[in-house]
Amino acid sequence: MRILRACREMGVPSVAVYSECDRTAPHVRQADAAVAIGPSAPADSYLNIGRIVDAARGTGATAIHPGYGFLAENAAFARACREAGLVFIGPEADVIDTMGGKTAARRAAVDAGVPVVPGTEALVDTLSDDELCARADEVGYPLFVKAVAGGGGRGMRRVAETDAVVAGVEAARSEASTAFGESTVYFERLLEGTRHVEVQVLGDEHGTVVPFVERECSIQRRHQKVIEESPSVAVTLEVRAALAAAAVALSSAVNYTNAGTLEFLLDADGHFYFLEMNTRLQVEHAVTEMVTGVDLVQWQIRIAHGERLTVDRRQALTPVGHALECRVYAEDPDAGFMPAPGRITALRSPSGPGVRNDSGVEAGFEVPVFYDSMISKVVAWAPDRAGAIARMRRALTEYEVVGITTAIPALLWVLGHEAFVSGRFDTTFLDQALAERHGRSFSDLSAEETDLAVMAAALFAYFSAADTLGRGVDGTGPTPWRHAARLNGLRR
Repeated sequence: MRILRACREMGVPSVAVYSECDRTAPHVRQADAAVAIGPSAPADSYLNIGRIVDAARGTGATAIHPGYGFLAENAAFARACREAGLVFIGPEADVIDTMGGKTAARRAAVDAGVPVVPGTEALVDTLSDDELCARADEVGYPLFVKAVAGGGGRGMRRVAETDAVVAGVEAARSEASTAFGESTVYFERLLEGTRHVEVQVLGDEHGTVVPFVERECSIQRRHQKVIEESPSVAVTLEVRAALAAAAVALSSAVNYTNAGTLEFLLDADGHFYFLEMNTRLQVEHAVTEMVTGVDLVQWQIRIAHGERLTVDRRQALTPVGHALECRVYAEDPDAGFMPAPGRITALRSPSGPGVRNDSGVEAGFEVPVFYDSMISKVVAWAPDRAGAIARMRRALTEYEVVGITTAIPALLWVLGHEAFVSGRFDTTFLDQALAERHGRSFSDLSAEETDLAVMAAALFAYFSAADTLGRGVDGTGPTPWRHAARLNGLRR
């Protein structure tokens, strides 16, 4: 929907592709044309390169925007588009190979003089269990098993000791294969007490790279971002300049074009370490747009067609006000944030001053079990951070989703938490806060327990959708999350 809106404002006709379960999705009707590309399973539709390219050819399209997920960082897809005579709205395939693969990106960062987190190269499938454990021991514990491809916390497992290495690798490989069609993983040392900050860049085909003010993405649950904001309260002007310089150095070294994001870990002393680069537009791009006034999607399209970047670097690095984004998931916070698919029977979206809602659903839409459970992103802007938090809380209390359960009450709880309001948090804050609230953290489960719990909860939620009708208006009702949201509102 975000991309379609940019196309419409630019006078560019658009074609949507959709799977069987998305046939009634809003983007299908909003596009100028729409093409069915297969069954609901991602491998048969949104990960099927041939069907997507055929859809473009059959409708006379001249360019493809890969979106945020699925094939967005797939070099084979970028090559297939260009071999078919289509403009791929993103970087060159060789650059995706280098920067979209996390281990290759680490090597490029080292060559560009950018500090990286200690870790390994990609782990080949032929390594024995003993060899995997030996490599993990060399990195040290705790560590992450991370998928080389993709993002969004998929294909990622925390490992605390040698005995858990093999199970962590198997779980990460399985999840990565399902999400991205690529199962390769690597080990990376887990640095304690750090924040997750990232730098958006735009690069054109004429050698210009523009960095943007940082985004703070430390509010994460199971390594998946929940709330993002810009600017970060932990980044000084000096650190911002250094982050921008590192982002430009690495992007320029690999001749990066179009939109991309470089992710870093930031410690309490202001030292940062390169994690990875997302060679695509990110879900949280909206907060950057809100504080800079730059339309990143339109610039993606313009760059892909050879235009020169005219964005002023000072404007890009000088935020005006403060913006927050809350990801609204179809999940039940009272059931360990398990997916809660089903039919949305009624919907009231937030609006008003400084509020933006990038949504992919509407009343009557069936949230499917096949894909990520995020249904929208609410963005709030205000002249300062306190105002942005207050505005976001107001917006979320206006958001009503009937028929399914969402995590909106939990978002309100986080927004009212003292650690968040004060800005004193790191990437472990939310999981720890939830563990204290519920007794046992989801991250304490083994890989097998995690997979089984997710599958069981998804099936239970789907087949008991009728039961959710009575408690589907978020922000109201008797559950502990909703009581907490109300109490936090009263305290403020």
